[in-house]
Amino acid sequence: MINLEIPEKLETLVYQAHMAALHVLRPISRKYDSAEHSYPTELDGLAELVAQANAAQAGLASVPETGSGPAAPAGGAASRAGNVNGRNLASLVGLIEMCWGDVGLMLTMPRQGLGQAAISAVATPEQLKRFGGRWAAMAITEPEAGSDSAAIRTTAVLDGDEYVLNGEKIYVTSGDRAELIVVWATLDRDAGRGAIKSFVVERDNPGLRLDRLEHKLGIRASDTANFVLENCRVPKENLLGSPEITTAREGFAGAMQTFDNTRPMIAGMAVGVARAALERTRELLEAAEVTIDYDRPLHSLPAAVAEFIGMEADWEAARLLAMRAAWMSDNRMPNTVAASMAKAKAGRMATDVTLRCVALCGALGFGEDELLEKWARDAKILDIFEGTQQIQQLVIARQLLDRRSTELK
Repeated sequence: MINLEIPEKLETLVYQAHMAALHVLRPISRKYDSAEHSYPTELDGLAELVAQANAAQAGLASVPETGSGPAAPAGGAASRAGNVNGRNLASLVGLIEMCWGDVGLMLTMPRQGLGQAAISAVATPEQLKRFGGRWAAMAITEPEAGSDSAAIRTTAVLDGDEYVLNGEKIYVTSGDRAELIVVWATLDRDAGRGAIKSFVVERDNPGLRLDRLEHKLGIRASDTANFVLENCRVPKENLLGSPEITTAREGFAGAMQTFDNTRPMIAGMAVGVARAALERTRELLEAAEVTIDYDRPLHSLPAAVAEFIGMEADWEAARLLAMRAAWMSDNRMPNTVAASMAKAKAGRMATDVTLRCVALCGALGFGEDELLEKWARDAKILDIFEGTQQIQQLVIARQLLDRRSTELK
């Protein structure tokens, strides 16, 4: 049975992550929000400490021994060893603390990236050995394929011992700074989603051309790159997973397993930034002599207090859903529905809570003297990437009703 308190063995991890957020990320948060596309050199020392420490003690993205992203769920029945508070839960609680500090800076932390989750999910042991420990971004979205990953048009054609990739990728988080790019491409456009595979491309591959860096509403410390792939040749060994997959549909299912790992982590990021906004709002309300009283009925409280308590309840619901999804993965339980529920709830909660905190604090919340307005801008992306609200609802409905996406339109 899951206990939704922080496990005792992870308390040191949480403390370390919080200290890093407090003393490294918060002091430079506004600086790199203003200096978009400037690399935060202050993170190098912190990244080196993370690289030298065991992932379960670092408070950042914990990984298999040979990888660098959240551990992939094994699926199937719960672990026979009993309750496991493992690396997915460790990743989650660390991310919450780091995003309490700054979401954009956390995303641009060297050797952290969503590509590691894709590698961990479907890579062979040999691939894990080659690519583990390296900074990997993930390139899925295209101009004509956003939420619908099955509409990908980037092609991969086998030519001797290499695949030749052609296409365009947009909104690649940390794409310009990462060492590796995990590119989703199709082996046959006519075969639909079943032909989609993921390939590891070296960032300095001459066939991978940086087109531009995006200017964004939030997470401005994190670079978001657009790429063009022009006859980009990669060794056939860089196709993630085994080439002996019996059906093409299984290949797409393997690639999509990445999201079961990463969506609870995005939920954790949303929980972190929303907690930051709630804590600062509480401080400003108390400074204005507004008392948060939990002993009185909501209808008898001042409107600002009642609204604040309601936001706290919404935040707690999102936190518990995120922890449950990560715990299920650690205990080898299929968590597709739980991951989408957590991501949907937390993304919406963070957007709503941070904007309402700005409103509650009035001019203070809207000005740049406080980080509240920045947190509201940063939170919006957490409701969009890794699948929008609509996509999460579609995933949940498809799983619960046992129907295909086309049957739910």
